[in-house]
Amino acid sequence: MKISDENVVRQIQLKNEEAIDYLLITYGGLLNGIIRKYLISHNQDIEECFADVLVSIWFNINSFDPSKNEFKQWIAAIAKYRAIDYFRKLNHVKKHISTTEINDRLLNEPISIYNSDLAILLNELNDTEKAIFNKYYVEGIPTEEIANELQVKPSWIHNKLSRGRKKLKNILLKGEV
Repeated sequence: MKISDENVVRQIQLKNEEAIDYLLITYGGLLNGIIRKYLISHNQDIEECFADVLVSIWFNINSFDPSKNEFKQWIAAIAKYRAIDYFRKLNHVKKHISTTEINDRLLNEPISIYNSDLAILLNELNDTEKAIFNKYYVEGIPTEEIANELQVKPSWIHNKLSRGRKKLKNILLKGEV
């Protein structure tokens, strides 16, 4: 049976695989354009999202209601929202650098307070945070000793270290150094 705009929905409902070929030929450019709008320069993710859109159309065709909108608009909306989901996922993965990875980087590299990258990075911290970071990470002094020296609770030192790591993490993610 020849597939056309009039019967493509019915053919997908009947699980006729030729309907996917028709979708690719007729609406592939539209879907690809929508996806590329959100996933700029992520070719592998564009292809993966495109395949996911086709699968979504295939398995959710029964939710299409011709009285609400046209088929073209419906598949365009699916492409848009799938691309947005992929975009969010990409940004979440990119931002997800754990503090242990940052700690490992700091601990595994030879540390010298005179190392220009480290000095520039530590200059982003206030004087108190900088002193605590220097004592804890560079000199290796335990938090309890730092707390005794500064006459504060060890939890306050842990808090300062945690907030400082978060601040440095954000700076590293933004590439400001």
